[in-house]
Amino acid sequence: MQIITLTTDMGVRDHYVASLKGAIYSQLPNAHIVDVSHTVRPFDVAEAAYYISSCYQDFPAGTVHVIGVDSEPMVNFSGSEGCFPSILVFKDQYFISNDNGFFGSFLEENNHDGFYRVDDVLSDMSLFKFPTKNMLIPAACKILAGVKIEDFASPFKSFKRAFSPSAVIETNLIKGNIVHIDNYGNLITNVHQTLFERFGKDTPFTIYYRHKDYHIDEISPTYNSVPSGEKVALFNSNGLLEIAINRGANASNGGAEKLFGLRIGDVVRIEFTPRGSRNTLESLF
Repeated sequence: MQIITLTTDMGVRDHYVASLKGAIYSQLPNAHIVDVSHTVRPFDVAEAAYYISSCYQDFPAGTVHVIGVDSEPMVNFSGSEGCFPSILVFKDQYFISNDNGFFGSFLEENNHDGFYRVDDVLSDMSLFKFPTKNMLIPAACKILAGVKIEDFASPFKSFKRAFSPSAVIETNLIKGNIVHIDNYGNLITNVHQTLFERFGKDTPFTIYYRHKDYHIDEISPTYNSVPSGEKVALFNSNGLLEIAINRGANASNGGAEKLFGLRIGDVVRIEFTPRGSRNTLESLF
């Protein structure tokens, strides 16, 4: 099965996404196209990386993911090292994007299985006018048609990394950030469950967000573990800490995002009080 996913910042108002799909069907009439998202914030490759990292594992081996965010190449521009259309091979899938920081944000500390520059298109300036369609889509179609990557791209050793905040551990403390706000207004952080559980599953904790007046001291297994309209913290299907209002998104508000007044990048603090710690002892007096 020839599966190709599309993730772009093109929106759905204009004709751009339809043009991408038309170009795919013209080359691969039997292709299966999956839209991941077309509402990535313009030029925000870190957000595109979040979307892809959240769903790629649900696709079968051989799937090709096209990321059309900030996709215009830069070749020897103002002394810059440049940004080139590239292909990443990872866990038997293919990720095609401009080398603008997406690959580093997506991989984080993981090792890839191959990285290539699609350099056979850079001499034709007419292709730069719609690079996702004219450079990335043809590369994706070649892979799905069985063409070897080495026949149209060159192996390369390194790629750029966009800035993506990482959760950090301090003494009895995790500092994380809100990295995404979904359609329900749920606040998704960069604190992974494995990081949280380093302090032990039974260690008391308090999650603070915005300021000390907003806090949660329990992790719930599901949204409906709390009454409708109540705040809830849980680890989502990707293992990331999420702060939400159960059934909070409706016609009158936008869920946790609106009720708490939080934005992407805001800090979330998790303070632990292990048995025998100073905070635990002080609570006895």
